[in-house]
Amino acid sequence: MSVVINYILGLGAAIFLPIIMIVLGLCMKMKPKRAIIAGITLGIAFTGMNVVLGFMFNAISPAATAFVHHTGIQLNSIDVGWAPMSAIAWAWPYALLMFPLQIGINLLMLGLGLTDCLNVDLWNVWGKIFTATMVAAITGSIPLAFVAAAIQVVLELKSADISQKQLYAITKIPGVACTHYMCIEAAILAPINRLLDFVPGLNKININAEQLKDKIGVFGENSVMGFIVGAIIAMFGGYNVKDTLNTAMQVATALVLFPMVAKLFMQALAPIADATGTFMKKRFKGREIYIGLDWPFLAGQSEIWVAAIILVPFELLFAVLMSKAGMNSVIPLAGIINVCVIVPALIVTGGNLIRMILLGLIATPFYLAVSSSFAPIVTQLAKSVGSIKVPSGQYLTYFGVECPEFRWVLAHGLNIIHGDVVGLVGLIGFFGLFVYYAKYMKKRDLSL
Repeated sequence: MSVVINYILGLGAAIFLPIIMIVLGLCMKMKPKRAIIAGITLGIAFTGMNVVLGFMFNAISPAATAFVHHTGIQLNSIDVGWAPMSAIAWAWPYALLMFPLQIGINLLMLGLGLTDCLNVDLWNVWGKIFTATMVAAITGSIPLAFVAAAIQVVLELKSADISQKQLYAITKIPGVACTHYMCIEAAILAPINRLLDFVPGLNKININAEQLKDKIGVFGENSVMGFIVGAIIAMFGGYNVKDTLNTAMQVATALVLFPMVAKLFMQALAPIADATGTFMKKRFKGREIYIGLDWPFLAGQSEIWVAAIILVPFELLFAVLMSKAGMNSVIPLAGIINVCVIVPALIVTGGNLIRMILLGLIATPFYLAVSSSFAPIVTQLAKSVGSIKVPSGQYLTYFGVECPEFRWVLAHGLNIIHGDVVGLVGLIGFFGLFVYYAKYMKKRDLSL
C-alpha cells in the first residue's frame, strides 16, 4: 500500500491534485466529461504556474547569489526550497499515517460543525509531516509530533473558515478556500496590520495594483514594474548592462504571465465548486461547504508578485546584516520569492499593496532566524534518511518555511518536558493571536 501511495505522490501536485479533483467531481455527481476537463485544466494551471515560477526564480536566484558573494559574507545554510524539504518529510518512517490523521480530523470537524471546509489538498499533507519531524527532533517524542500535526490540521481548517469570505471578495472564485499552512501566518500579521491603522498618513493609503496603475500611469503596469524591480535586483548582483536588461525582461515577462495562468484556476475550479456546493447543501442543510485548496488559485493577484519581488533586495540585505550580528546563516535562494509571507499579508490587508510590503519587511527577519535555527535539524534528517547528499560543513534549510513563528513555538512549546518555558509561553501567545485574528476578520467580513 505504501508503495502505491508513494508512487502517486511521486507524480507531483500537477498530476496528484487533478486526480483528486476528478474523483471528487464524480462523487459530487458531475458528468464525467466535465469532471475530467476540470481536472486536466487544474493540472495545466498548476503546471503553467510552476513553469512561470521556475522561469522567474532562474532569473532572480543567480543575482541573489552574486550579491551575497560580493559582500564577502559566508552563509553556510543553503535555502533549497520546498521540494527537497518534502522529500525529507516523506522519508520519515511515520509519514503515511498523516493521511488518515488529516482526513479524520477534517471529517470529524465537518460533522460537528466546527468547520465548513472540505480540504482536498492532500498533496500538502507533507507540511504536517515536516512540522512533525521538527517536533520529533526537538522533543524526542513521536506522539508529540502527531499532536503538533493535529494542531496544524485544525488551524489550517479554521484559518480557511476565517479567510474564505475575504478571499472570495478578492478573487471572485466561488466555493473555495485556502487551506495552505502559510495562511496561518495571518494570525501574526493581523494585529500588526491593525496597529498600522493608527499610523498617521499610512492609515489613509489603500492602494492595490489596479489603483497603482491609475496613480502612477505606465509605472504601475505589471510589465514596467517587473522590468524596473528586476533591473534593480540584477544591479544588486553586480551584473553588466546586457545581463541586467535580460534579467529585467525575464521578471517583467513573469509578472505579465502570472495573471494569465491564474485564469485557468477559475476555469477549472468553478464547475467543481458548484457541484460540490449543490451536493453538500443536500447533506448539510443550512450550511455553505467549500473546498480547501492550495494557494496558487490566488496567484492571479498582481499585488502578490509586486510585493514579493520588491522584498527580494531587502531579504538579501537582512540576510547580510543579521549574519553580521550572528542571527542568520541562510542565503535565501529557492524561497527568495517569498509568497509564504505575502499571501497571508494579502488576506489581512485585503490587497493593500503598501501594507503587504510593510508586513513582509517586518516578518522577513523571523523567516531568516527560524530557517537558520532549523538548518542543523533539517540537515541531520536529510543525512539520516539519505534523501539528499549534504557536503561536509554545509547545511540545508528552507527560508520560506511557512509560518515560521508558529512552527518554532509549536516545536519548542511542546518541549516543555525538557523545560522549554519560552516556547510554551510563545505557543500560548500564538493561540491568543489566533483568537484575535478570528475576531478581526469577522469584523472585516461585515464590511463586505
